[in-house]
Amino acid sequence: MNAMPAAYRKIVEPLIETARGIVERGESLSHMAFIGNLSTGETQIVPMVMPTDEAKDETAILLRHLAHLLQADFVFVIMDAWTLPRGKVDRYREIIAEYGSIGASPHRIDAVAFNLETRHGMWSAQVPLTLKGASKRRKTFGAPEFQLFDGVEGRFANLLPVKEADDQAAAGRLH
Repeated sequence: MNAMPAAYRKIVEPLIETARGIVERGESLSHMAFIGNLSTGETQIVPMVMPTDEAKDETAILLRHLAHLLQADFVFVIMDAWTLPRGKVDRYREIIAEYGSIGASPHRIDAVAFNLETRHGMWSAQVPLTLKGASKRRKTFGAPEFQLFDGVEGRFANLLPVKEADDQAAAGRLH
């Protein structure tokens, strides 16, 4: 299964459009997480302020806790990001060693990152920001092309609570 289940697409598409509107108005895109339960229809919005590694760890703990309380089926995260041009991706480690981060390098491309964790896997997309029309300040981004990833690890992975086997079978009925 590579396509995002329709139930999730229906939830994330309006959030992506809202993010696009924020960027197109010239405003900064705040990091946000949306934690939701498909059965109850409840969704919690969590602003994410992460200036340090400690703050990132605390945010991940908070997201896991809220996902547990809601018995969440999904966590959708929107954040600004930096990426590299396709021709520089192979030099990722070299660029980090030289500049300290992608963001500090002259090769960086400003982007918007989307991550959707579900019981069916993790879908991610990263879309470069582009200038909007003739403007030199206003930006926009194209349609994200989500890819399904297996075995994702890291601070902001595996945020959902473990559910019982019966719940896993029920979750498979999204298609």
